[in-house]
This record gives sequence, structure tokens and C-alpha cells, in this order.
Amino acid sequence: MKKLKILVLAGLCVVLGVFITFHWVSYKAKELNYNDVDNIPKNKVGLLLGASKLAPNGNINLFYKYRLDAAVALYKAGKIDYILVSGDNGRKGYDEPTDFKNDLIAKGIPAERIILDYAGFRTLDSIVRAKEIFGQNAITIISQKFHNERAIYIAQHFGIDAVAFNAKDVYKIPVREYLARTKASLDVMFNVQPKFLGEKIIIQ
Repeated sequence: MKKLKILVLAGLCVVLGVFITFHWVSYKAKELNYNDVDNIPKNKVGLLLGASKLAPNGNINLFYKYRLDAAVALYKAGKIDYILVSGDNGRKGYDEPTDFKNDLIAKGIPAERIILDYAGFRTLDSIVRAKEIFGQNAITIISQKFHNERAIYIAQHFGIDAVAFNAKDVYKIPVREYLARTKASLDVMFNVQPKFLGEKIIIQ
């Protein structure tokens, strides 16, 4: 019985920790998320966080579509000069950055204004590489709000002056975001670094 009580108490502590972490991340990003393209401050580079173009059912992934639309809106409003697309290209036949580039060009974004980061395997990698590889100390992050909050939290830890533009939500908050924020908090605590860095590609 004593062991059971200890296990229950430990479980409650874990749940409470996850809950507190989730809301702490939201609080840290509270004043830095924008929904209105007219109000967001300008940055040279918008960091478009990757997503698969297709959903498991073969239809267009709405997370992808709405992030694409948000990046185009920012660029056409003059709020960013370049779009840094950071996504996963870690296996043959799967290339998030190139998919985004092709669709950005189709929507009128000049190819020379699009930079690709093929090693954005997760949010932390994308954020840190924007600074360490692409030389950006100030960025506009482009994704859904729940994702933007976590990305800003990570950016703050690495000394990046970040704001975010919220793409249209597909649904409010995925359940896995609670665990993702806990993981991000642990990464920050232990100063976890990206899987790959490499040679610098400065965006002039």
C-alpha cells in the first residue's frame, strides 16, 4: 500500500509538472505572437518551420498549407525579406524544404528570396541553426500558435530575438504538445544542441 501511494504521488507530480511547463511556455511567448500581419514588426528573415506536405490519407496537410499561406502573406506585406525554410530531408524521397520552396515560388515568391535548411529535424534544430548557420539573431517564426510558443521559448534560451506569426490553426492544441513542451524544457535545461551544424551560410 505504501509503495502504491508513492507511485500515485510520483505520477501526480509528473502530471503537475507537465501542466505547469505547458503554461509557462505559453506565458513566456505571450507578447511575441501575432495574428495580424499589419501589427507584426519587420525582420529580415522569416523562419518557416517544416511540415509534411501530405497527410496520412494522401490529402494536403492543412498544417503545411496554412504555414505556406502565412509565409506568403508576410512576404507580400513587406514584413520579411527572405524565407528560411527549415525542415526534414533525412530520408530518401522525403523533402519538406523543397516542397515548400516549389509551392512558395508558385505563389509568387522569388526563388532567390527562399533559403533552404535541410537539417531542421526538429524545432530546436531549426531555431539554433537559424542563428549558428544562417547568422540570424532576430527572426520571425512562422507556424501554428501552439508551435510558435514552443519555438519562441527555445529561441529565448539561445539568445535569439524572436517574434512569431500565427498560421491558421487546424485544431486548437494537439495532445502531444504537452509532452513536446516538457521535452523542450528538458532540452533547454540540459542545453541540448542540434543534431547537425556545419558550415555557415550567411543571409546577407
